[in-house]
Amino acid sequence: MALTELSSPEALQSFKSSNANALICFSATWCGPCKAAKPQLEALASEYQSTGGAVAVGIAYEHNLGDAVHSNNIRAFPTYVLFVDGTEKGRVEGVNFDGIRRMVDEAGCKKKDLGVGHSLGGAATAASAEDARAARLAKLGAPARAAPPPAPASASESVADDDSKPAAAVKDVEMEDAADTAGGEEKPTDAAAAAAADESMVEADAAAEEEKTEMVDPTESLNKEHLDALTSSMGFTLIRAQKGLLNGNGGTVEGAVEWLMQHQDDADIDEPIPFVPKAGGGGGAGGGVAQSYKCNECGKILSNMANLELHANKTGHSDFEESTKAVKPLTAEEKANKVEEIKALLKAKRTEREEAEKAQSIESEKARRFMGQEMAKTREQMEREALKRDALMRKKEKEAARRERERLRAEIAKDKLERQANKGKLKTTLGADGYNPSAVQYDVADLAEGVVAPKKAFKADPKKIDEYNPSAVQYDVADLAEGVVAPKKAFKADPKKIDEYIKKVSSYRAGGDGQKCLKILLAYVGNVVDKPEEEKFRSINTENKAFKTKVKPFLGAKALLVAVGFKQNEAGDALVLKEDADRDTLKETKAKLEAAYAAY
Repeated sequence: MALTELSSPEALQSFKSSNANALICFSATWCGPCKAAKPQLEALASEYQSTGGAVAVGIAYEHNLGDAVHSNNIRAFPTYVLFVDGTEKGRVEGVNFDGIRRMVDEAGCKKKDLGVGHSLGGAATAASAEDARAARLAKLGAPARAAPPPAPASASESVADDDSKPAAAVKDVEMEDAADTAGGEEKPTDAAAAAAADESMVEADAAAEEEKTEMVDPTESLNKEHLDALTSSMGFTLIRAQKGLLNGNGGTVEGAVEWLMQHQDDADIDEPIPFVPKAGGGGGAGGGVAQSYKCNECGKILSNMANLELHANKTGHSDFEESTKAVKPLTAEEKANKVEEIKALLKAKRTEREEAEKAQSIESEKARRFMGQEMAKTREQMEREALKRDALMRKKEKEAARRERERLRAEIAKDKLERQANKGKLKTTLGADGYNPSAVQYDVADLAEGVVAPKKAFKADPKKIDEYNPSAVQYDVADLAEGVVAPKKAFKADPKKIDEYIKKVSSYRAGGDGQKCLKILLAYVGNVVDKPEEEKFRSINTENKAFKTKVKPFLGAKALLVAVGFKQNEAGDALVLKEDADRDTLKETKAKLEAAYAAY
């Protein structure tokens, strides 16, 4: 292979020392331009090898060289460095094979001297065109044709002409005659041989004329600024940039980029560009290359596909064809006018955008003011409602104060009557709630008549404490035993009203309080039903936070627990399940609680 890969710093040093002219490409496996340019580098190496090995080409990757990359002062990939007798003569950074060739030519790298060639028969002799023509005729077995003479040729001249033929040609003719005779074939006549010779001569002359046609490099006429823009600014390889400019519409950068985008996956995209016949020569190709597009509806010439699509969108035209006419580049004055036109268009667009933004700003300000007015109205409405609530509260407070004054007046009048009936003595006690008798109660009618007939004091039985409802009677047991206070009637929960209790709890919707209460009641009842043997589930602590905040405040919650069999203990801090609690009632209540919780 013409391209040598250098896998270590030692191989790099050996390659430089063993080759008088060494061109080394410092590359990297992660470098995109390096990968794209490698086929061109291999073609260049093959070119130098085919011309006698003037320059040995190698490639070295940075991951194999290590610190050798820094010792060679490599600042970019790829970098092509030319070494002559181990000394650096020049370098090219980036993909630029024209620059590489110029660097090699300027360094004076010559191909190997192969010496002077000699023919096998002796010294080299240059044959004229007429001699070569005569030799080809002799090989075909026909006499050489001379220019038409002014008079018929004599026999002696013919003999002389025959004698003037080269010995090799005569020998060939004699050998062919002998072969034809041995094969039994009849030798063609002199006329037929002459015709065949004429035909061969025509073909040979055409080949010679074709060889004389001057072949030129089509890339020499390309715009250097366009090449620099495609290679340096856009990162295309040199050969791709050249093909893009040659095949793109109008020879412009836009046309080249468009062509490269369409043909970047072609198999021959990185192959060298062949030479073409010089324009105006005999072998020049006819016809033209499509360099632009033409609108058949209006006749406008468009330089590239982007302009074609823009024209189609603006005008609605759809009939286009390729054209060999190149779009004339704009002059400096035309460019200036175009720039001014674009500036005016941008200014108009900017003005239109500013007007739209101004209108949008006005609409936003209107919306903001409207929302502010609505918020002010809402705030005023809320303030009026707050004033109404305050006024109603003050009215209620005044009404309560009036009733309290009337109550006090009634108490005072009652005390006066009592003093009158008891000779100025007051037997009642003054409590925290005012002059409310604790144990002795009198009828107002009797007091008005001056007759005091106290009712019999209530005597509480300590044995019947469990029958009283502690939630309704808030007195000490000792006071009840002494008969100081008459307790209210004990609360009795009815198991037949369990559905009503559940409905009351479910009616609490604010903040999901009813659902939370149902969940805790379901836990209390479900634990007793599922695990009746565990003693801890038979008692409910009424002093914990969960019971006080999520069960006790809601009507029907505690009544439900009492209805299924729970009762208050003697200490008053827990509800305990009775021994004779109905298991069926507990199971039915659990099912009802589950249904109510799911339907909440």
